[in-house]
Amino acid sequence: MRSLASTLLLSLTFMPTSIGAEELLGDPTAGRRLAENVCSACHVIAPGQASTTDVDAPAFADLASEPRVTALSLRVFLQTPHERMPDLRLGPEETDNVIAYILSLEQ
Repeated sequence: MRSLASTLLLSLTFMPTSIGAEELLGDPTAGRRLAENVCSACHVIAPGQASTTDVDAPAFADLASEPRVTALSLRVFLQTPHERMPDLRLGPEETDNVIAYILSLEQ
């Protein structure tokens, strides 16, 4: 019983304690590469990039600067099918990376 309690206490020590900690998961550089390959057909993914489409998809920098956009809200959005967005099937690591990239654009 003592080792179970010790293991539980140790595991809680390394868990994120807030949404802010969750936002640090993922690799923004890998997320940008994925966004360039998958998302840039509809979204402006980098600050200063000109739009090359007439699709009314939000720019990633605009998403990042929106106060209600968090790692959690992006995760839910990316895992929920949307009529106007292709059915992306990102793995957990890809999702973390794209989220880290988008949130890195916050001004």
